[in-house]
Amino acid sequence: MTRARTFLAPAALLACTGAAWAAGGDLGETAKQATNWIAIIMFTAFVALTLWITKWAAGRTKSAADFYTAGGGITGFQNGLAIAGDYMSAASFLGISASVMATGYDGLIYSIGFLVGWPILTFLLAERLRNLGKFTFADVAGYRFAQTPFRVFAACGTLVVVAFYLIAQMVGAGQLIKLLFGLDYWIAVVLVGVLMMIYVLFGGMTATTWVQIIKACLLLAGVSFMGFMVLAKYGFSPEALFADGVRVKTRIAESGGAASDVAAKLGLSIMGPGGFIKDPISAISFGMALMFGTLGLPHILMRFFTVPDAKEARKSVFWATTWIGYFYVIIFIIGFGAITLVLSNPEMADTTKGVIKGGAGTANMAAVLVAKSVGGDVFYGFISAVAFATILAVVAGLTLSGASAVSHDLYATVFKNGKADSAAELRVSRLTTLTLGVIAVLLGIVFEKQNIAFMVSLAFAVAASANLPPLMLSVLWKDCTTKGAVIGGFLGLISSVALTVVSPAVWEATLGNPKGSAWFPYTSPALFSMTIGFVGVWLFSVLDRSAQATKERAAFPAQQVRSETGLGASKASAH
Repeated sequence: MTRARTFLAPAALLACTGAAWAAGGDLGETAKQATNWIAIIMFTAFVALTLWITKWAAGRTKSAADFYTAGGGITGFQNGLAIAGDYMSAASFLGISASVMATGYDGLIYSIGFLVGWPILTFLLAERLRNLGKFTFADVAGYRFAQTPFRVFAACGTLVVVAFYLIAQMVGAGQLIKLLFGLDYWIAVVLVGVLMMIYVLFGGMTATTWVQIIKACLLLAGVSFMGFMVLAKYGFSPEALFADGVRVKTRIAESGGAASDVAAKLGLSIMGPGGFIKDPISAISFGMALMFGTLGLPHILMRFFTVPDAKEARKSVFWATTWIGYFYVIIFIIGFGAITLVLSNPEMADTTKGVIKGGAGTANMAAVLVAKSVGGDVFYGFISAVAFATILAVVAGLTLSGASAVSHDLYATVFKNGKADSAAELRVSRLTTLTLGVIAVLLGIVFEKQNIAFMVSLAFAVAASANLPPLMLSVLWKDCTTKGAVIGGFLGLISSVALTVVSPAVWEATLGNPKGSAWFPYTSPALFSMTIGFVGVWLFSVLDRSAQATKERAAFPAQQVRSETGLGASKASAH
């Protein structure tokens, strides 16, 4: 195994470098522009660095605890940066800026929704997660429950959320490399899938954490420079930036044949609500998905088990909130910069239609084109490499959480009844990683034309509806039982996925059914599916009068003491 690891990094690096350099200038219709050699060099440098980190981490990954949680040796500051790196995904960087470019002020709902979940996580769950957990959120939520049924549910919920989230990252990666190198979209997606599998298979959480920390630092530096340069063009006056955005949107509307008074209203509409979410129920439901979904994301919850104690867990959330809040403010400025600098540039966009050249899906590239506008080819190459790093890091974290759900929750706890040895668990985890990588690539190809921020919002809706109700009620409510948690969780999971499939975003936009034929009319299912999940957990817990339920209720005080004091949590002992 050591020898295989030693030769892994150079081999993978050569493959990646070869693919990039072979991208050439013209690959038929899929080539969008000439090859950017600076970006290729930066891509290659980043891949080389991260593969070296993976090789270094592989030498430190000797047990399941090392693989899943980096042995619990990450500090609060480091973990805060890594969480921020996890959260500042392709959806945040590429998707939100594209959404602001398309709808103006309304695009800010993503930033606000994504951010508001953090204070709730800080005060309600962060400390309890560290004190009760070991490898996955099922360790926390199922602390006093029958393990087999709850772990089966938890694994299902985790895998569905991971699948939706992975789609967005793969689409972002595919569009980025397609735009930059002229590679076919599917080749770009496969390349990302291969690299992601290498990181997770050999480096585990240690490699994933350090890739995320490096990526977060590079991304924060990059967006700071972009925001500074966009505002510098307007004398550091946000008002002047917004006014120019209104002017550009008005001119686009006039180019489309709108009368001058109508065009003026359309231009000004980017400063008000209603451009993205058309009705109040959708707005509430969408906001709930973004806000509460944070508390149910398995790859975020898993990060609280990488720190040594609850104090460091709280510190993690403080630093993560700081970096993420700063990042989202800058992204809003970059989104408006995309309106004024990209949509008015005939080399980058169709200035009469107000869309980026290259067809559906390339709207996700608004941020990297702003980078080109303010920093030329060198900064364009840097931001493209950082965006690629962003996707790789988040995909690795997602895959790790999915692999841990199968190997730890299903294989070790359910099938082996808690008696699996560490080596066997690692083997199953790596097989799962390979499977998830293939699924991620296939789904990324199918959903090529979706806005990636919106795809992530669907993952948030599922997380809020399936994972959050049993997690929160099991920790905070003494009468929660196995039956309630499992049935309510599955009701939330099934309803959120079913309503998502029959919503306009999937039923019409992805599956190609006629406009207006969607069975569920709203943007997000969270308002309905979250309610179903919470009511289901409450109802079936109250109705459960079994002897097992009585034992579970009696066990709550001991769980509460450990969750609030940390007594007995130092070794994260199995339950």
